[in-house]
This record gives sequence, C-alpha cells and structure tokens, in this order.
Amino acid sequence: MTTEIHHDGVTIAMCRGGRGRPLVLCPGLLTTQDDLRELIELLRLDHDVLSFDLRGHGRSSPADRYTFDALLGDLTAVLATLDEPPLLVGHSLGADLAVHHAAKHAVAGLVLIDGANPVPEPFLGEADLPEFRAMAEELAAHQSLTAADILALNLEIDVVRAGILARYRQLDRPVTMIMSTSMAGNSEEGRTPWRNRNWRAGVERLTRELPSITTHWLDADHRLVVTHAPEIARILARC
Repeated sequence: MTTEIHHDGVTIAMCRGGRGRPLVLCPGLLTTQDDLRELIELLRLDHDVLSFDLRGHGRSSPADRYTFDALLGDLTAVLATLDEPPLLVGHSLGADLAVHHAAKHAVAGLVLIDGANPVPEPFLGEADLPEFRAMAEELAAHQSLTAADILALNLEIDVVRAGILARYRQLDRPVTMIMSTSMAGNSEEGRTPWRNRNWRAGVERLTRELPSITTHWLDADHRLVVTHAPEIARILARC
C-alpha cells in the first residue's frame, strides 16, 4: 500500500506491506525506497514493513532545509502513523536518526546498519574536504539536494556522532548493529585504510561502553543494504 503524509511543508512518500510485527526502515542520505527494493521485499516475509523516502529523496517532495533535525522530524512523523512501537531499522544516516528517535520515544528494538557509529575521529577533516566537495558535486547532479546541502549534512553527521554515546545510554531496548568490514571500500590508497580503521574503532568503542549491543560484521562496503540484502534480512528475522 502506497500513501503519503504531509508535515513541515513537505510530502513524505511511504509504502507498507508484508506480514508479522511492524518494522520501519529508515534510509540513509541519498538512498531511496527504490534502492532498497530487494531488502524491503525480503523483510516483508517476516515483518509488516513501512518504508519511506526522506525529504528531497525519491518520491518525497523537496524542502527548503536538510538539517539533521529536519530529517529526524520526517522519521518522527512517519512513526506517528503507527499504532504500536515498531522494530526500527536504519541505514547510515538513517541509523543515527533511529538512535536519536529511540532515545526519546518507544520502539520495540533497534537495528543499525553501518551508521550511528561513535568514531574516534571525524571523517571530514580539512584534508578530506576537497574530495568530499567533488563527490557532493557529482552526487547533486541527480538529486534535489544541492552539493552544499550534501556536504553540510556530512559535516553535521560528524558532529552528531561525536555525541551519540550519550544517546545510546538513554536506550532501554535491544540494539543490534550490522556493520561493513570495509565501509570506505577496499582500496589501499589515500585515506581509505584510515577510514576503515576509524570505522571499526568506533564500533569497538561502543561495544566496550555498552557490551549488551549485538554486532554482526559483513564482508562488504557501505552499500551493504544493496549488495548483501539476503544476509541482512536473515539477521533481522532473528531480531
């Protein structure tokens, strides 16, 4: 079933289907329901899945602001349409949004896919900005978001993750993480090896602080929601 909601001056496109207990799937930055089609179909075998597009993504309308709080408002508005707390699943930025939502609102559990990681060092230092600016320019050619929007959100995510441990400590529901072994890819050149080490170090830091968190590592990069959908669905079936 396809539907939409209106809030904060934007229209959020949603789709619901499947059977079982409710599950909400929150996509990451520049990811849409269409990108996650295989994973959504697999999850519907065990769950009543509500998927949606964030503002400016996919079939949702553009907006005049793309801040972390604005995107968190999108997720909160979607969850308000449900009658009971769902299993909340987020990928990348969607995982960060899920943690922040669950710190203040009831959920049945959290599954965080390659996001919400309290990395020891920010990913976007001064040395990284030229590369990320060029990447943002390329990505913006096919998006409602501008290159400036994309870069600003990536910088804001670094700030959010610097303080996310405090949010984790507010959670009172089970947390499962599904993380990629090569978040930044498999290249041994440039900053890629450091980015992968920083990513793993963030998860290790989190699990030292909160050993109750269950962690699964997949031999994949950050596109694991697309490339490893069956493996992710099998893990979620047990959550």
